[in-house]
Amino acid sequence: MPPSGSSANASTGDLSMSDSCAYGSFTPCLPATQLKLYTSIESGVTGAAIPTEDLIHSWVWHSIRSLPCFDNSAHYEISLSVVDAPTIQALNRDYRNKDTATNVLSFPSGMPPIPATEDASGLCALGDIVACQSVIEVEANTQGKSIEQHWAHMLVHSVLHLFGYDHIHPDEARVMETLEVEILKCLSVSNPYQLPFQNS
Repeated sequence: MPPSGSSANASTGDLSMSDSCAYGSFTPCLPATQLKLYTSIESGVTGAAIPTEDLIHSWVWHSIRSLPCFDNSAHYEISLSVVDAPTIQALNRDYRNKDTATNVLSFPSGMPPIPATEDASGLCALGDIVACQSVIEVEANTQGKSIEQHWAHMLVHSVLHLFGYDHIHPDEARVMETLEVEILKCLSVSNPYQLPFQNS
């Protein structure tokens, strides 16, 4: 299945727990045994601005369990690779015919969920997310927001792509953006679409 990419803006604010949320309270660094998140950082990528693995895990899990199709009995798997600009530019060129570095790419697995049995939980192998730390950092600084907040938005956006959401057509974009805004609100991240949004 072809990958999806994005370039999105988020307004400023902190990442404290939300007072109210349609999907329940967000607890940073809460481990979720139903999610296996395989994280790798490419050699040479500096990690000073990369959120902790626990925080990334909690953002991804909160995104998954906020979706209408969430199955509380299933286990989920996602791979996240943090890479440099040349690597993501090559992927963007090879898979999307866009010869430029971008912030994130999502590669849905296209695999149907494995149903639960009496002996085992169901399994949803969602796919791969590739994120470029340097692009995310530059965008955050340029747009006047915290790097953590921009990371949160990029990961929520990427997870939705893995579930088949897209923003190519206006109707699709409205559905996807509404979900993003609601999920980000739970993370105390302001509506990112109050600022200009440019697809890449």
